[in-house]
Amino acid sequence: MDTKAILAHYEKLLNEQIDRARRLEQTEPFDFTSRPLRIAIAPGDGIGPTIMACAESVLRILLRDEIERGEIVLVPVEGLTIENRLARNESVPSDVLEVIRSCPVLLKGPTTTPLGGTMTSANVTLRKALDLFANIRPVSVPEEGIDWTFFRENTEGEYAVGSSGVEVGDLLNMDFKVTTHAGTKRIARAAYEFARATGRRHVSIVTKANIMKKTDGLFSKLCHEIAAEYPEITTEEYFVDIMAANLVNPAMRSRFQVIVAPNLYGDILTDEAAQIQGGVGTAGSSNIGSRYAMFEAIHGSAPRMIEEGLGDYANPESILQAAAMMLDHIGCVRKAEVLRRAVIAVKEQGIVVTGQREGATCAAFTAALTKQLSA
Repeated sequence: MDTKAILAHYEKLLNEQIDRARRLEQTEPFDFTSRPLRIAIAPGDGIGPTIMACAESVLRILLRDEIERGEIVLVPVEGLTIENRLARNESVPSDVLEVIRSCPVLLKGPTTTPLGGTMTSANVTLRKALDLFANIRPVSVPEEGIDWTFFRENTEGEYAVGSSGVEVGDLLNMDFKVTTHAGTKRIARAAYEFARATGRRHVSIVTKANIMKKTDGLFSKLCHEIAAEYPEITTEEYFVDIMAANLVNPAMRSRFQVIVAPNLYGDILTDEAAQIQGGVGTAGSSNIGSRYAMFEAIHGSAPRMIEEGLGDYANPESILQAAAMMLDHIGCVRKAEVLRRAVIAVKEQGIVVTGQREGATCAAFTAALTKQLSA
């Protein structure tokens, strides 16, 4: 057991995170409504190319005029596939990242993360490389009084150095959790600014501060400090296990509006919430930073569907919801609403993708949607 090597490794990680924390507040924000605007289109792998073909065809209809005038450019991103990533042994190959960095906005299909080994998730790599600190996931079930918007901190917590832990012989392994002052304040402020701008009056902070006293304790403390600047908004705090239970409690869940959480808890809770809405295939996701923004489905690449020959039956709704969120973010609010209404209209026609052969194919849904939008 080489404790000196382990301590040196930990010291290196610690110094890297200290440097990152000092850089957080030095970035000038980008105006995502400015033109011309480059939007990267990355199909991903698994079911990604299938559902992204739907999303791109929709965007080319909705943004036809802007594209023709050169105000918006859709930039294809090649190589963000599991095959290329494994061959290069990079979670996001450097040349692919260079193309993505040339575009302030990215619409991304799901990508596969290899089980085992040391390769980091492509999503985690992109969130760090582009400093996409706010993962925003709306969930709505009007008939049950559910209108939630989750603000998940996206670059810290257990994910900050999640694949860089240490092994201590045959005794134990350790991973690390990171919470910075600047990182917590900016996700909290994003949540409260959203609540104020949209007329919401309730923010829930989610932690496990009774156990993780240093990291979650700091997250709780700083969120409450930010909350004091928004006296018109009611703030409550819940431990993550209780919040998970409350989301499925009809007597409680209608009280929640905006929920702000550290990285891991937000990841778990938003999948639970999406399942309540109708499944992870129905929910979109935005990843927002000061200089870049990435939009994606909240589900993965569904390799099991591919293995079972069900790839053509992949549901594009999640990536379409993400595309609508992207349109909102770049200032095309009316077009975003047109897309959301068109998706509802197609489903009301009985064209529903279930992921199984008894449901519609993605291509059939796309054809009906493009017809709806072109009418």
